[in-house]
Amino acid sequence: MSVAVHVLAWIAYDRRGTDKEVGTSERIATSVNTNAVVIRRTLGQLKTAGLVEGSRGRSGGWQLARDAATITLLDVYRAVGEGEIFALPSAPPDPECYVGYGIHDVLTKTYRDAQRALCEELEKVTVADVLHNALALYITRSGH
Repeated sequence: MSVAVHVLAWIAYDRRGTDKEVGTSERIATSVNTNAVVIRRTLGQLKTAGLVEGSRGRSGGWQLARDAATITLLDVYRAVGEGEIFALPSAPPDPECYVGYGIHDVLTKTYRDAQRALCEELEKVTVADVLHNALALYITRSGH
């Protein structure tokens, strides 16, 4: 998820200036400080979700499929494989145990509520927000 958000913010930043770099997986990987294979895998997921578009050739590269202000972190979360945050053990607990009898039901409800709260928070933040805040932090810390 964090890599995917970084990738999208990098592309959003890259496409807003006049000195555009070609948004290749190698260039993006340098910013993320990871292998280009990881970036290509992430870009594949983001493309499948309709968040980025790629083009081949000398001036090819990646770009956002829509404005960064319309891509929420919930969109990114769903793109990279929304899953259960907390998993229950695969083996059921002892139904004769006072605690084991209802623990799965109690935790299932709690985890579902937590998942819903997470999604609500992720929906409030866009890639544009992340980029804006990251640039502000850079300016504050670097003195630029």
